[in-house]
Amino acid sequence: MASIKVHGTSFFTNVSRVMACLHEKELDFEFIPVDLINGEQKKEPYLSINPFGKVPSFEDGDIRIFESRAITNYIAKEYSDRGTQLLYTSGKKLAEMLQWMEVETHQYEPAVTRLMFECIGKPRYLGLPTDTGVVEESEAKLSKILDVYEARLKQCKYLAGEDFTLADLHHTPTVSYLVQIPSSRKLIDSHPHVSSWVADITTGPAWAKVLALEKQAQILHAL
Repeated sequence: MASIKVHGTSFFTNVSRVMACLHEKELDFEFIPVDLINGEQKKEPYLSINPFGKVPSFEDGDIRIFESRAITNYIAKEYSDRGTQLLYTSGKKLAEMLQWMEVETHQYEPAVTRLMFECIGKPRYLGLPTDTGVVEESEAKLSKILDVYEARLKQCKYLAGEDFTLADLHHTPTVSYLVQIPSSRKLIDSHPHVSSWVADITTGPAWAKVLALEKQAQILHAL
C-alpha cells in the first residue's frame, strides 16, 4: 500500500491539482474518497487531518498537510529527483515562478471560480439557473487577466519560462473546466498564445490520468 494518501473528491479542482502533481512526479498514491454529501469532512477522524473540514488532505507517512498549493509545493520539493522538475530554485527564474504562482491564486482563480460555479456548478449539481450578470462581470475581469497572460506567453512557452512548472500546473484543473463553458472558450481562443498554452497543459499524460479518475468517479456517482 502506498505511503502517500490523498483524501478528497476527484472532480474538485483543489484535489485534482494535487493528483496532477503526484502524477507528474510519477509517484504512487492511494486516493481516499471523502463523502461530502454526508458531511464526512466535518467529522472525526477527518478533522484530525484537516481541521477546516475541507478537501483535499494529504498524508505522506507521518506528514499531514492541507491546502492544495502547500501540498504541491511539498511534493515538488520533497521529490525533486522524481519525474517532471516542477520548480526553479534560484535567481530570476525562481522569482518569476513565484510571481505567477501568486497571480494564479489572487488574480486568476477568483474570476474563474465564479464562472465555474455559475455555468457548471449551479446547473449541473444544484439544479439552479445561471446568473448571466455574474457571468458577464466575471468574464470581463477574466478578459483583462488573459490580456496580461497573452503578453507574457508571447515571451515564453510557459508562465515562468521555457519549462513547465507549478505556476502552470496550478492552473490546469480550473482551465479544464473553463474550456467547457462556450463563452469562456471563445475568450480563451481570442488570445492565441493563451489558447496554445491551455492546449499544452491540458493534454499531458499526467493530466490524462487525473481525468480518467474523474470520469470513473462520475460514472460511479451516476449508478
